[in-house]
Amino acid sequence: MTAELTDIRPVLDGADFDTLAALESEAIHIFREVAGEFERPVILFSGGKDSTVLLHLAIKAFWPAPIPFALLHVDTGHNLPEVLAFRDHVVEKYNLRLHVANVEDYLADGRLTERPDGVRNPLQTVPLLDAIAEHRFDAIFGGGRRDEERSRAKERIFSLRDAFGRWDPKKQRPELWNLYNGKHSPGEQVRVFPLSNFTELDIWRYIARDNIELASIYYAHQREVYQRDGMWMTSGVWGGPREDEQVQTLSVRYRTVGDGSTTGAVLSEAADNDAILAEVAASRLTERGATRGDDRVSEAAMEDRKREGYF
Repeated sequence: MTAELTDIRPVLDGADFDTLAALESEAIHIFREVAGEFERPVILFSGGKDSTVLLHLAIKAFWPAPIPFALLHVDTGHNLPEVLAFRDHVVEKYNLRLHVANVEDYLADGRLTERPDGVRNPLQTVPLLDAIAEHRFDAIFGGGRRDEERSRAKERIFSLRDAFGRWDPKKQRPELWNLYNGKHSPGEQVRVFPLSNFTELDIWRYIARDNIELASIYYAHQREVYQRDGMWMTSGVWGGPREDEQVQTLSVRYRTVGDGSTTGAVLSEAADNDAILAEVAASRLTERGATRGDDRVSEAAMEDRKREGYF
């Protein structure tokens, strides 16, 4: 998974390269701390770019031994097919253990009810918490970053959750001098965010530096899309355009991936890492703010979900 040194681009020289080395070192330290402090950690892995970088760092942290954690994915049933295919490809390539919690199963047996708007991202919380309880996971790695969204900017690297998975920002512990407090009572859990101090640009610089393989939708491709609420959406099992929404075939890519009914693409010709680096560096909108409709419900939409047990 590691690129040759000759593949490093000029954008990674000097201070930028030093920053990436420091961020990588911090993340690897966090993985090893969790391995030493907790009994049953798990890595949330969706096949998206952040969880792919997270897995790449975990492999580095324990190489040449296999990573001592399983993977967990909460599948809404509305994922883009390219992302699911990439998820399964990575699991097979590295001989990993993957647990999948399916929202569809909860809808089928009545434990959850489809929302009127058809968006399933908020429905992930119950299957996630049930999977954590079933497998007795006590530390759950996530790919959240502080630059993504306001509530995530408040998050500690070790984020204590109560027995119901709920987050209370007032009960978070100080993390001075890279000292992480993993103490928790039976039934409580800790969400762990090794990528906290990465920015979106850092993520892409790191992907370019280590030549990390990603799902194809992160790069520019031709796709049938239609515009809704200022975002370029695509059709799928979640539905398609309304009568007044015109379908066009355009060159797009995804900055982030999630529930297909609420995650939009961006117009882009960036088909390789260098072009994406230039595009992200020029952007003035966060990836979630630009392409995630579920975060536009209110200014506190993400924080409300986190208080219920979401990541």
